[in-house]
Amino acid sequence: METLTLVTLIVIGAYLVNSQQQRRRIALLGSHLGHYQIEKLMENLTEGYLRCLGEDDPERRAQIWGLLDSTEAKLSAQFDSFAAEFAQVGESEARVSKLPLPFVAQLLPAAAFDLRQAFAIHARGIAGVMRNEAQRSPKAKAYMMSAELFLMQHTCHWYCKSKAVASARLLARHKTSHAQVLDAVSPETRKAYAALTGQ
Repeated sequence: METLTLVTLIVIGAYLVNSQQQRRRIALLGSHLGHYQIEKLMENLTEGYLRCLGEDDPERRAQIWGLLDSTEAKLSAQFDSFAAEFAQVGESEARVSKLPLPFVAQLLPAAAFDLRQAFAIHARGIAGVMRNEAQRSPKAKAYMMSAELFLMQHTCHWYCKSKAVASARLLARHKTSHAQVLDAVSPETRKAYAALTGQ
């Protein structure tokens, strides 16, 4: 019976410490994101893409794509600034655990990745799709940009909570899986992200 009590106390203690760490990570990320309109611009883009794809008039559709290009440019510039600002965060605060266990990032740094590097990858990916040097069609570009943004959002949720929670939120909010998003981002993002996270 004493062993069961001890195990219960350890589990409760680990849960409480993990919850405290999650609150601290949420506060840290929020304090940096609060200086930008990244979430609002993401929302405007995703809604704009859907509106544009549902537009039957080619002239009106071209007009909407043009407006979305400027929103993409604003979002890319803001995310570049955010990633540069977040790069100043200390290494120990920027660790993201690859394993679904508490304290892994602190005890086993090799089982974690650096969020600052992940944000740099996302910034390059968003900027690359926005510039559209591959000359993708507007629809293909919108699809890839959506994937880049969803992957970035997944990384934020992974940092704040866990990979499982991030994947569940991605599925609930955008009706797409983490694997589907990884398949849809640019090859450069996919390769760099896999090297960093082991995905």
